[in-house]
Amino acid sequence: MKPISLTQFLIEEQRAKGQIKPDLRLLIEVVARACKSISIAVGKGALGGVLGDAGTGNIQGEAQKKLDVLSNEILLEANEWGGHVAALASEEMDHPHPIPHGYPKGGYLLVFDPLDGSSNIDVNISVGTIFSVLKVPEGVTEPDESAFLQPGVKQVAAGYTVYGPSTMLVLTVGDGVNVFTLDRELGSFVLTQRGVKIPEDTKEYSINASNERFWEPPVQRYIGELKAGKEGPRGKDFNMRWVASMVADVHRIITRGGVFMYPLDSKTKDKGGKLRLLYEANPMSFIVEQAGGAATTGRERILDIQPAKLHQRVPVILGSKNEVERVTAYHKTGV
Repeated sequence: MKPISLTQFLIEEQRAKGQIKPDLRLLIEVVARACKSISIAVGKGALGGVLGDAGTGNIQGEAQKKLDVLSNEILLEANEWGGHVAALASEEMDHPHPIPHGYPKGGYLLVFDPLDGSSNIDVNISVGTIFSVLKVPEGVTEPDESAFLQPGVKQVAAGYTVYGPSTMLVLTVGDGVNVFTLDRELGSFVLTQRGVKIPEDTKEYSINASNERFWEPPVQRYIGELKAGKEGPRGKDFNMRWVASMVADVHRIITRGGVFMYPLDSKTKDKGGKLRLLYEANPMSFIVEQAGGAATTGRERILDIQPAKLHQRVPVILGSKNEVERVTAYHKTGV
């Protein structure tokens, strides 16, 4: 069977459903090309001289890796000149990045985490790129920070690339989730799975168990029940899987089910949570919901949150629908 490239897939979807406008298709293709460049840099590792700290920090006060900075530059340079984007926002930058003068502006805003999980890069664990696409608000010609403060339900596309044994792009344009694998010989992403569905039930969970003493009672109750296994109230054994790279952990859930949790705890309460709403929580929640899963903070649906600031943080509980609904119900009762 002849492989279907990302470009062919997007064009055929446009013809069949009229959902993907040419500028949006171009944007997705440009992001995919940038991710191929990042994949090459990640793959070279120490051979490319890109490992280790960059000696700088980002807006969150986190030390940046050399690959954080390089990945950010690759995505900015790829999207500045094509005329499909009006402005960009990155987890690694304090403020939105305007399109340089002399280049045309498009009707979309691009939001991204250029290298999620980069703290793992030096030990050769899978990392990834997360991105989200929004429309420029009507009447706005010079988008500033306020233009990006849209709830997740406003996303027109979202995706992530995981740089693992193979490089995979997981994409939604609001009509299900499809997976593309980078064929290094062809140099293009090829469709390898259509219409991904996350099982509603699971026996796997993903959480940083070292934070247990900081969790709120609903999370302690939920995880306690899972750990109790067959002898506990759930009547079955659960396995814990934790990579500490959100892209890798969520990709496992997309592939075979599970529940991923970075809940509110006493360490992160003053910040609102650990993960960033615009760069991580919203795009991943959009993908997970499009695959039949669910995503909440424990108290509300993530995609309904009205962002108050560019680098806002939120708690995240997402994955197999029945498990997310259970732990969310525990939060509603408070225990």
